[in-house]
Amino acid sequence: MKYLIDTHIFIWFVENLPNLSQSIKNLIEDENNEIFISIASLWEISIKTSINKLQLNRKYEEILDVLKDNSIEILPINFSHTVENNKLPFHHRDPFDRIIVSQAIVENLDFISADEIFDDYLKDKSIKRIW
Repeated sequence: MKYLIDTHIFIWFVENLPNLSQSIKNLIEDENNEIFISIASLWEISIKTSINKLQLNRKYEEILDVLKDNSIEILPINFSHTVENNKLPFHHRDPFDRIIVSQAIVENLDFISADEIFDDYLKDKSIKRIW
């Protein structure tokens, strides 16, 4: 299976936080699954760590090693993602969340997130939010 992980899921995973259930951790670690993270998530983490709104147990520069070590692929933003973003209703206005869910929709990736707001975006789609 192929999954896109939300920003907070990645943080919980790499920081080994109890917010992440064992079943989701197993899903991410299962080598039969393809796990993606949006470049928008990395951008968001970069911004938040640089302004000290987010503290990690490692340097931001080490994130790429974490991705490689866990076979998590970076999903770039392309024009079709922005087209989908342009069509989305405004269930909320967080630009990072909106582009990430647009990527999940366009790439047909089930979306791992604890945030229930995404259900509103995905209710008529073939993909689902996993939590």
